[in-house]
Amino acid sequence: MAKYAYPAVFAPEEEGGFSVVFPDLENCYTYGDDIVDGLMRAEDVLALVLYNYEKERREIPLPSDAAYLAVPENGFVNFVACDTVQYRKMYNNKSVKKTLTIPEWLSDAAAEKELNLSQVLQEALISKMQL
Repeated sequence: MAKYAYPAVFAPEEEGGFSVVFPDLENCYTYGDDIVDGLMRAEDVLALVLYNYEKERREIPLPSDAAYLAVPENGFVNFVACDTVQYRKMYNNKSVKKTLTIPEWLSDAAAEKELNLSQVLQEALISKMQL
């Protein structure tokens, strides 16, 4: 899980809008009604594809040098950045049940203080992994 930046090729479409392709990544493309929409959708598809690469433990290719990419007429290359940690937080946020074991004395002390053990564990994991 990390932050990434990849070159995207933006090409204007005859009927309007822009197609966006990431040449370095398999099945990583989108479309935007205008340049702003294209940039937003490009970030989203980039995060989704890289999230899937991470989840499947696939090798993530290095970004190409933008100077060597083929660009269609009236098109351009723009680097798009994404953060797969933030993407996971936004879109992969369902709760999963985990069983854990703690000493009885610790369980009793937590109950006395009315602590929510699930919340404490989440906070501790986020802190420990610096997320």
